Amino acid sequence: MADQKVTLNVDNMSCGHCSGMVQKTLEGIPGLSDISVDLEGKKAAFATSDQDLVRTAVDAVTKAGYPASKA
Repeated sequence: MADQKVTLNVDNMSCGHCSGMVQKTLEGIPGLSDISVDLEGKKAAFATSDQDLVRTAVDAVTKAGYPASKA
């Protein structure tokens, strides 16, 4: 299965530290690639071929203190 691009809405990001934490959290999940975080737009994006990892990513970012949902 080909990788699909996924975008998350991420609340509570207000500075570079916040976006860095979201980036680091997503980078810690094996199976995600092409990770990017848009502080101004309060979004994070990544590619994955495993749709179960979308829920894993949402849960991990939320647990890190930045409530997330699939856009």
